[in-house]
Amino acid sequence: MTTVKGRRGFWIDGEFAEPRSTGEIEIYNASTGAPIAVVPEASDADLDAAVSAARRAFDHSGWPGWSAERRRQAMLSLADALEARAEDTAQAVSVQNGMPISLSRRTEAVVPASLLRYYSELVTDPEDEERRPSSRGTTTVIRREPIGVVAAITPWNYPQSLAFFKIAPLLAAGCTVVLKPSPETVLDSYILADAIAASDIPAGVLNIVAGGREIGAQLVAHPGVDKVAFTGSTAAGRMIGEACGRLIRPVTLELGGKSAAVILDDADLEPALQDFFAATLMNNGQTCHLGTRVLAPQHRYRETVDLLTDFARSLQVGDALAASTQIGPLASRAQQRRVRAHIERGIAEGGRVTTGGAEAAGFESGWFVLPTIFDNVANSDTIAREEIFGPVLVVIPYEGEDDAVAMANDSEYGLGGSVWTSDVQRGLDIARRIRTGSLGINHFAIDMASPFGGIKLSGLGRELGPEGLTAYQQTKSIYLRS
Repeated sequence: MTTVKGRRGFWIDGEFAEPRSTGEIEIYNASTGAPIAVVPEASDADLDAAVSAARRAFDHSGWPGWSAERRRQAMLSLADALEARAEDTAQAVSVQNGMPISLSRRTEAVVPASLLRYYSELVTDPEDEERRPSSRGTTTVIRREPIGVVAAITPWNYPQSLAFFKIAPLLAAGCTVVLKPSPETVLDSYILADAIAASDIPAGVLNIVAGGREIGAQLVAHPGVDKVAFTGSTAAGRMIGEACGRLIRPVTLELGGKSAAVILDDADLEPALQDFFAATLMNNGQTCHLGTRVLAPQHRYRETVDLLTDFARSLQVGDALAASTQIGPLASRAQQRRVRAHIERGIAEGGRVTTGGAEAAGFESGWFVLPTIFDNVANSDTIAREEIFGPVLVVIPYEGEDDAVAMANDSEYGLGGSVWTSDVQRGLDIARRIRTGSLGINHFAIDMASPFGGIKLSGLGRELGPEGLTAYQQTKSIYLRS
């Protein structure tokens, strides 16, 4: 094992600062289980230094008051620096979390720069104000100002993309940030730091410290933080939301899901299987919005189960860095065990595995689980209620459209979902009745120009689109007397 390019520090105030603790995080190759690097783990002192740098940059550097053009150019310089390191980012992510390299090259290597370019077009000048006639015949000046220092806590499944769901709009708003990546995926954050160093982003605006849950909890509650933006599990989101509620601190929570993929009786699924794969099994099932509950009409149930079983068997399982891999390993040994435990629970409750359900032969040293299809599952079974976060689909029969909608809505979650049909208008009518934050008709693909987020246990607030920018602004009313 080695340190990352011989560096031992955290990216704080525009430089790699020496760690103030002796704690370490060991990084593993998900495809082989082998340790590959050691990086420092932040202490309270490291965290304080990062928040202090972000606080100074917001309060004293002039960054919030930069003109729209100056901020836009700084963001574009970071986009250029990230694009120059795109392949390194893709490789680092895939090695750590098992994402197939073909997907990492389309997401982790591309999305961060794309988001920076999108939000750079939404930047406004600080003096841009709205003058609104008041109810008393006078005028109110409405200002939208940056919210301040943001604590951004990101997960391991899409570490760079999900980081920039937050970083891009908060930079556009004029905020500063302390980013805490997941300890499972830290190597890519060093590449990000290199990109920041090569850009025109001022020192202290974007800081990075690595650590586990304890550091995350301290960052959430830190007195120098003005807002928290979190993507991760619902369990962690509950604790973060509770802490922010006590502090009266704004928070955005993008949490778990157990979305439904509703196959209508007129759907021709076979030619759409690649789109169906992206909506249900993408990134080895380690994607929060996936439609892992497949609802099929009763009279086409066996046909659907057989089709998905054959398709799952055909998927190429392999090393995350192999170009042909469609299903790679899970992100950690612990995640592999959790997914296997869910499979065993599903079998114990009467579910039947039609394919998969085991580790991949020939890859025993890595953290693999074969793509798995369940039938004989009720919507009330544990495996249909809890988020598995692995390559596991349950196929559940329904009787009629009303039953399908009721089953789709019978969940504590509400993040994603999809409707599959040969009649797009019919699919849209069904989609309008499903209670969730986002839905796709005959596909599912997040759009950076459209709001994304969940309801119920899937979270609070929205990211992406213009709504993602307003999440990092606060409005001020100035009442004028004529």
